[in-house]
Amino acid sequence: MNRSIHCASTRGQLHVYLQVAWFEWIGSYVTRIPCSLPDRVMLFERLTPLLNPAHSSLLRRFGQFELDLRTAEIYKEGKRIKLQDQPCQVLTLLTERPGELVTREELQKKLWPNDTFVDFDHGVNIAINKLRDALGDSAEHPRFIETLPRRGYRWLGPVECVGDVSANVRVPLPISAPREMPSSPGGTTGAVPVSRDRLLPAVATLGIAFLCVLGLLFALDAGKLRTRLLGSAVPERIQSVAVLPLENLSHEPEQEYFADGMTEELIASLAKIGALHVTSRTSVMRYKRTNKSLSQVASELNVDGIVEGTVQRSGDRVRITAQLISARTDHHLWAESYDRELKDVLALQDEVARTIANEIKITLTPQEQMSLTAVRPVNPGAYEAYLKGRYYWNKRTAEGIKKASDYFQQAINQQSNYGLAYSGLADCNSGLTWHGFASPTEALPRAKAAALKAIEIDPTSGEAHASLALVLSHQRNWAAAENEFMRALQLNPRYANAHHWYGDYLSIVGRQEEALVEAKRAFELDPLSPMINTWLGLRYYQARQYDEAIEQGRKILEFDPSFAPAHLLLGQAYVQKGLHAEAISELQSATSLSGDSPIYMAQVGVAYAAARRNTEALGVIDQLQKVARKSYVSSYGLAQIYAALGDKQQAMKWLQSAYDERAVWMAYLKVDPVLDPVHSEPRFQDLVRQMGL
Repeated sequence: MNRSIHCASTRGQLHVYLQVAWFEWIGSYVTRIPCSLPDRVMLFERLTPLLNPAHSSLLRRFGQFELDLRTAEIYKEGKRIKLQDQPCQVLTLLTERPGELVTREELQKKLWPNDTFVDFDHGVNIAINKLRDALGDSAEHPRFIETLPRRGYRWLGPVECVGDVSANVRVPLPISAPREMPSSPGGTTGAVPVSRDRLLPAVATLGIAFLCVLGLLFALDAGKLRTRLLGSAVPERIQSVAVLPLENLSHEPEQEYFADGMTEELIASLAKIGALHVTSRTSVMRYKRTNKSLSQVASELNVDGIVEGTVQRSGDRVRITAQLISARTDHHLWAESYDRELKDVLALQDEVARTIANEIKITLTPQEQMSLTAVRPVNPGAYEAYLKGRYYWNKRTAEGIKKASDYFQQAINQQSNYGLAYSGLADCNSGLTWHGFASPTEALPRAKAAALKAIEIDPTSGEAHASLALVLSHQRNWAAAENEFMRALQLNPRYANAHHWYGDYLSIVGRQEEALVEAKRAFELDPLSPMINTWLGLRYYQARQYDEAIEQGRKILEFDPSFAPAHLLLGQAYVQKGLHAEAISELQSATSLSGDSPIYMAQVGVAYAAARRNTEALGVIDQLQKVARKSYVSSYGLAQIYAALGDKQQAMKWLQSAYDERAVWMAYLKVDPVLDPVHSEPRFQDLVRQMGL
């Protein structure tokens, strides 16, 4: 049998092939019926419409675009354009009826089942706006979609339907003459007449065959036929969600921090629900303005549901829209829009979280109910400063951390009981000391005071207890630090930073296996965080597993080539592997990207010393001592360079100085591979005891 389907795409699905087989089977069956050629043609023409020819066109073309109905994808000049399920359904309906009014009620029935709770008008507006964005269309000067106020929409322009199966499947009908009757007395001949009694069984047989094919299509849910008609037969089970970055509808770049901050706040509110796994902020932010489909994003993040939406700020008011989508079926489970004063925005985020929990049938514990219903008014100016602080903190650069610290302090100045701002301020001061930009004797007391204040304001904040634990670890108060880490994880077991910092603590005190477990748990909670990925590599490095550390460093740089700590990790591991040229290159990049951090610069000196380029190593020491005349430089870095040079006396001198100045990196005294050459020194052992290690 000759099969020929002419269509613009080769991405046919099961129902297309079954449709082709159906047409061919009809043709084969009809040719075996003993009747005249006109009757055979008539029978074929009457049976083929059973497949609903109105839906047999596989491809619709309009302008530069093509809509593939089988895969629900849209292409512009052959390149696929991201278009979600609802806008695609709208496009399908509009292009079915070009030039005709499609009412908002019709769109509502097509997009949402009767039992869906949703702000229909706003949901339709979102779908139309996304469709217009994909097509480069506008409401003011429409090329494709015309708005008919308070009525609906109309498709403008022609639509070409391509790939009609009934037109392109070539079914060979017999061209030979039908069986002749004997000549009549008048000398005429005629085809065998087909009686109704003979024709009806043939039609019935074909009808039964058609129903069997249709049943198979329905059972296999080909083209989501069953899902669209009846909805999912299996109840939606959402146990994990990702909140994609909220779209900034103001389209003002200076408001990006606000949209990002609102995304982070919604994630934080949802994370209060213990039975729901919520993907972290750093992992989802990589999908900002992504062209990937929602199903692809959900698969990569390994979640059951996606929350997406928009945010628009106007003065002291904010409008948020959000919708929950099943990753399995692409079905919209819930959507709503909210318009609130900025001072009520934290309560709004909690309200959204409660509503989502209700929609996916999660029962909140009394503690979660209390947490999500607590009245949390916020000063608009303080909230704006706080969001800016989070925005810059997440950059993890010297300039970013310093700016974040300033904004958190501004938030506190405007609202003295803003616990999250105090927690952010504590983390900034801890970060400045670790990266070598601030003296620990100045920054750590500020960090501790801020963390204690955050706990005073909200004793149930896992973030605040984790911030205090980090400070205590930097201050060498090991027992108190572990108690605070345990309290933080008890209050918020899914706070990735708590696991990440606790892993660092465990490595410091020599519990390497436990440290790796915590680092991997942090990675599971926030798999795309560059910092958490780097500290997982640091655990390998400090455990002397250099190949694993190198592999981890390379992975990080594949998705974030400008992340300074990853270059630092990779360079340090290269030093220990004897890959001197690679080590120097990576560590120079790390120093530059960090904003010339002195502790990073010291690692370049270590690499020079390991490569026996002693002159360059001593040159780095001179450079650091010049910097020390103007700003803080950790003595620990100088001790590392001297240890790599083999000068044990100078190495011990600077380690003692680092101990006296309470340098944060002194915590790594026992686990730093660079210091292995001086481990046997009695003064080194004295320092280990004094450190409480």
